[in-house]
Amino acid sequence: MVSTIPHDAFARLTARLSAAQHAHGAHYRGDAGARQPVHTVYGGAHLFRADTAAKLGRLALQALDAHAPDAPTLMAAMGVELAPELADTVYRRVRAKLEREPVEDFRIDFEDGYGNRPDDEEDACAIAAAEQVAAGMAAGSLPPFCGIRIKPLSEELGARGLRTLDLFLTTLAGATGGRLPAGFAVTLPKIVSPAQVAVLVDAFELIEERLGMQPGALRLELMIETTQAIVGPDGACALPRLLAATRGRCVAAHFGTYDYTASCNITAAHQHMRHPACDFARHMMQVAFAGTGIWLSDGATNIMPIGDRASVHAAWRLHAADIRHSLVHGFYQGWDLHPAQLPTRYAAVYAFFLEALPAASERLANFIAKAAQATVVGDVFDDAATGQGLLNFFLRGVSCGAITEQEATATGITLDELRSRSFVTILNNRRGA
Repeated sequence: MVSTIPHDAFARLTARLSAAQHAHGAHYRGDAGARQPVHTVYGGAHLFRADTAAKLGRLALQALDAHAPDAPTLMAAMGVELAPELADTVYRRVRAKLEREPVEDFRIDFEDGYGNRPDDEEDACAIAAAEQVAAGMAAGSLPPFCGIRIKPLSEELGARGLRTLDLFLTTLAGATGGRLPAGFAVTLPKIVSPAQVAVLVDAFELIEERLGMQPGALRLELMIETTQAIVGPDGACALPRLLAATRGRCVAAHFGTYDYTASCNITAAHQHMRHPACDFARHMMQVAFAGTGIWLSDGATNIMPIGDRASVHAAWRLHAADIRHSLVHGFYQGWDLHPAQLPTRYAAVYAFFLEALPAASERLANFIAKAAQATVVGDVFDDAATGQGLLNFFLRGVSCGAITEQEATATGITLDELRSRSFVTILNNRRGA
């Protein structure tokens, strides 16, 4: 075939494409290839201890034993219908998870979960929390991800938020020689403008320089919980501007259900995870952050599973339904506020993946075996984009513990191929083999 584009001109065009791609990702720190936690557990800073994660795991197991001592009881409480064998598998894996790693991400909260306290009291809490994090690092008792949520950088609370950040990081660095915990992030709540994000990044740079940290070591998360964070004063989507203001430090964006619905003037009786206003905001987040690698996290179910068994089961059913709604809409992480929510968090996530495993396995096996552009399994027609979606299904299922590596490799894919995280790469390698 004769090319109509001269070789040197073709090279310039491809170079421009490469430059454009790099420019598109210049403000993005997120890593779609890394493990994303399935939840973030929030707790008041005044209550945090180095062994908090283990304590929450013990309380979660106590709740499970007290209110769902077997798989049928748990499934009935959640309103989930699974075959008995599959329900038993979910139950066993939930128990194993609560024993091994009950909390995947914990946020030490100086905002809503802490409240407004005298400055000297918050100063002391910031120092004490940092000391407990350092102790947890030394003992290996911290969850895989952790961080702090400071107060909003509003005119009223901004100085307090920055002071807490400074005290916490200065104390932590002094105790650890400048090291941060794995997966550490600072969560910025109630954002209304990119300027607030930019101020936090400026503070990061000053702190990193003063404490001798590697530039860019401090990462942040955006809380999307105001209408101004969705649409700016000029009517344009504000989310890309917030992300750009992070200057490459953003790893996640969390949706705040109750602050957002309040900002929409929705009354308390109708403030819940599945309100249409929340779906609109979440879809805006998905569109604005697509392709950036930024993790998206949903909000929390605020009805706590406490009281007698009937009350706990009612709260579990609501929690499980909210989690499934998030999963179906492409939000694979959410907030948990109480240790008794941990059993339903993992059970709902595991059930979501395991009930879809047989069909997904058959479809992915056909893709891998044929290495073709398209294939038909039953009444579902797959193309290469769906192949990547199937690969993502197994990546997320394995990373959260719902699916074992053996179940994933039963499709014919190897662990190295799974870890490559690219279906196109897998097909190209197989065709070239």
